[in-house]
Amino acid sequence: MIGIQEIKDAARRLAGVAVRTPLLSNQQLDAAAGGKVLIKPECLQLTGSFKIRGAYNFLSQLGPAEAQRGVVAFSSGNHAQGVAAAGAMLGIHTAIVMPEDAPRAKLDNTRRLGGEVIAYDRYTGDREAIAREIAAERGAVVVPSYDHEFIIAGQGTVGLEIAQQCAELGIEPDQVLVNCGGGGLIAGTATALQANFAGIAVHPVEPEGFDDTARSLLSGEREHIDESARSICDALQAHSPGQMTFAINQRLLGKGLVVTDAEVRAAMRFAFANLKLVVEPGGAAALAAVLSG
Repeated sequence: MIGIQEIKDAARRLAGVAVRTPLLSNQQLDAAAGGKVLIKPECLQLTGSFKIRGAYNFLSQLGPAEAQRGVVAFSSGNHAQGVAAAGAMLGIHTAIVMPEDAPRAKLDNTRRLGGEVIAYDRYTGDREAIAREIAAERGAVVVPSYDHEFIIAGQGTVGLEIAQQCAELGIEPDQVLVNCGGGGLIAGTATALQANFAGIAVHPVEPEGFDDTARSLLSGEREHIDESARSICDALQAHSPGQMTFAINQRLLGKGLVVTDAEVRAAMRFAFANLKLVVEPGGAAALAAVLSG
């Protein structure tokens, strides 16, 4: 388990590295939701997602010998870019196992940031096993995409910022909806929020077919997705909640919410037309939950 102190320590490491993204409001969104809604647009973050937070917090704590041997990660794209960017800043070689059908922009950007891309078939290969095999051969450190205390604490700085920004606005939020894949972002965010707002409801939002966290919260055990599941939300296609993330989320979260690809597409269109934001599918899931009721 991590606490608010680990998240505050991560925030200090990330000072001058991560962008303090704003909280945005919009009249059309408030009208659609029937209440006051604030958006935390991590699409404006360095590399286009929150992942730089956890990646930099992890890599910045490596010892000199570990840093010299480099790191290996596995990702559909956002964690890959975060790890590559953090490695470039810290002078650490990064190798990332990525699905061969990952969005071209994510593959290209990972390489542009200095990451070594190792492709695999997401439907037949085990990315974690591939990464660990490469790490063993090279003596490198594996950087998990969500199931590690350094990653969770780094992602938790999103929640810390939300709490600080709400205090600045004189607002106490009732509910916070968080896009959820493996659960690292919401585990850290919920930890930070509940340290600041007693009793706040924090809900994971997942795409239909990849609702492993929602089902795990109901059953009390870590559920897995059906291997035939498909979604446009490539960033949220974890096969099961992480062991560490689920232990935290089981304690802190409200029920899971599930959205369809059609609802996600509608949310992406809404974000573009009304918020003037270009949002990838996985980043629009929570907005889709709000817009679809």
